[in-house]
Amino acid sequence: MLRTLSAARALGPADFDAALDLCAQDPMVNVFVAARLMEGGPAFSSALLGVESGRRLRSACWMSANVVPVCADEHALDVFAGKLRRKRRRCSSIFGDADQVLGLWSRLESHWGDARSVRSNQPMMAVTTPPLCAGADIDPRVRPARMSELDLVLPAAAHMFTEEIGYPPYVGSDRDYRRMVGSLIRAGHTFVIVEDGRVVFKADVGSLAGNVAQVQGVWVAPDHRGHGLAEPAMNAVVQQIIDEIAPTVTLYVNGYNEPALRTYTACGFRQVGRFATVIL
Repeated sequence: MLRTLSAARALGPADFDAALDLCAQDPMVNVFVAARLMEGGPAFSSALLGVESGRRLRSACWMSANVVPVCADEHALDVFAGKLRRKRRRCSSIFGDADQVLGLWSRLESHWGDARSVRSNQPMMAVTTPPLCAGADIDPRVRPARMSELDLVLPAAAHMFTEEIGYPPYVGSDRDYRRMVGSLIRAGHTFVIVEDGRVVFKADVGSLAGNVAQVQGVWVAPDHRGHGLAEPAMNAVVQQIIDEIAPTVTLYVNGYNEPALRTYTACGFRQVGRFATVIL
């Protein structure tokens, strides 16, 4: 029997459980979208589009400032691309599973024009073994940031974003960016080393859903690089996440960033997938 595939439709409260179940098919790959759903609850915004087979949700795509496909096959990519072609100016990036992201971008590039950057090889890595159990060196200075330290964390976060993406996270008022950084600190999801009144190491749990915590925003102050700080600091972050937040820690990293890959591998991370990011 041939499957009947629907056009994309905006998902709503009645689709909440089905959307979470879809994300759960690959919880490490889909943690970003699952986390956004969990944060919004059943009344999540209509940023999520779905494609159904019969009455079963088959694929989805988060369409907001970030575009993130979920379990999208060729048909779903065709449908999502058709919906996205007129939304170029509203999106800052497409990211997620490499095959899905690059497939979607191949359908959009002629309509959206050149990207700032296409990062097609980003190893997605995971660790589940607590560093203490592996006898790893842990930096005891790493701790959750305090709300009173927001003004210390903000420039570190902005420097990291600018280095990674190639442009600053805000122009003019920092109000929205400050709110975002503050929300991570308030949740206990920003880890820092503070020395002499400034942040010299930072890492965030950017997405949390189910048993998976995805780390992002890892940054070492330039004058502290090359001195062996990153590995024990990351070990400390992983240990605290496994102890307090989630048993599986993931991240993704640019394939050309050999120092970062060496650090994460030394911290017990192993590649479990491949991401891609299109920066617009």
